[in-house]
Amino acid sequence: MKRYKYAVLGAGRQGTACAYDMLMWGDAESVVLADADRAAAERAAKRVNALTGGSRASAVALDVRDTGAVSALLEGVDAFLSAVPYYFNLEITKAAIAGRASMCDLGGNTDIVRKQLELSSLAVHAGISIIPDCGQVPGMGTTLMSYAMQMLDEPDEVFMWDGGLPQDPKPPFGYLMTFNIAGLTNEYAEPPVYLRQGEIVAVEPMSELEEIVIPPLGRLEAFTTAGGTSTAPWTHKGKLRTYQNKTLRYPGHFAQLRAFMDLGLWRLDPIRIGEAAAATATAAVVPRDVFHALFEPLATRAGEKDVVVIRIIARGKKDGRMAEAQIDLIDYYDETTGFTAMERTTGWDGAIVAELMARGRTPRGAVPVEIAVPPGEFVAELRKRGFAIQETLR
Repeated sequence: MKRYKYAVLGAGRQGTACAYDMLMWGDAESVVLADADRAAAERAAKRVNALTGGSRASAVALDVRDTGAVSALLEGVDAFLSAVPYYFNLEITKAAIAGRASMCDLGGNTDIVRKQLELSSLAVHAGISIIPDCGQVPGMGTTLMSYAMQMLDEPDEVFMWDGGLPQDPKPPFGYLMTFNIAGLTNEYAEPPVYLRQGEIVAVEPMSELEEIVIPPLGRLEAFTTAGGTSTAPWTHKGKLRTYQNKTLRYPGHFAQLRAFMDLGLWRLDPIRIGEAAAATATAAVVPRDVFHALFEPLATRAGEKDVVVIRIIARGKKDGRMAEAQIDLIDYYDETTGFTAMERTTGWDGAIVAELMARGRTPRGAVPVEIAVPPGEFVAELRKRGFAIQETLR
């Protein structure tokens, strides 16, 4: 059996989960966890080594802004995940090409993803794959949408509802922070881009509220948020009539959070407070920073257990008849490993893509996730890890 060398840039929650997956299911010879905080990288390596009963994970200190150091680290690496903030990913992509290491990342910004995809010819020349947007959504959800489409002969419309939720919602917001709060407010505040009636459209964020019932969680509310579709509407333009996703939350969350948006608490332009402060620059505050400081402590609870929900419905034709394919995935906090559902559905998704790249199962070049990842193989890998995926064709 061939063994592969992996790396993970960023030893936080998702990076640690990714390294564990690589060691468990990726035929790993070694996994290097790199982080600006050496102690964090060492803690992550120690944890995954303990969980997997070995010593194949190692830790190094790395500043990802030093592209030369990144390229040097990646030499000899078969594939790696960038689990650092999205704004580093373009330069890391260039370092991956220089180091000839296949790369996937957790995405987070469609404009940066587009710039990464522009480097495709260089990636082909280097003999590597570059696949952005390999987190939970976009990422796992994107590939499951592609899987649902493949269940039909002629897909026409594809819808996704997804969300990360606390298993035991508590007031005041019934929500649990399982990833960076700046990512949450960016999703809530920016306009999502969908494919509707065959055309690319930007939609108002936090709008189009609807109710959906998903057993065993019961009634949930769904609304528009940004980022979940990334490049897919452009990829599928001319092939599909509809491609969209909505975020799932417990009832009441939408009204509470929409009020903060309407109040202007997600604005990024600084404002000044009070007459006496009007003349002093130090009195200027960014409303979104204030929201972060106030909201995050109320939605962060150590030891709280979470659940991730993904529902996909694709409509079109099968064997000449109108048909509907449905995919349901519900994943819970893992009592055995201590990984949250969000870590499993995000970090493990990135790991699966990195492993497919290492095994030569993805195209060379910089390719969008909705094209690059083979849906059937991806779903088989999810099931190998114990994910309960229900698929229905009617």
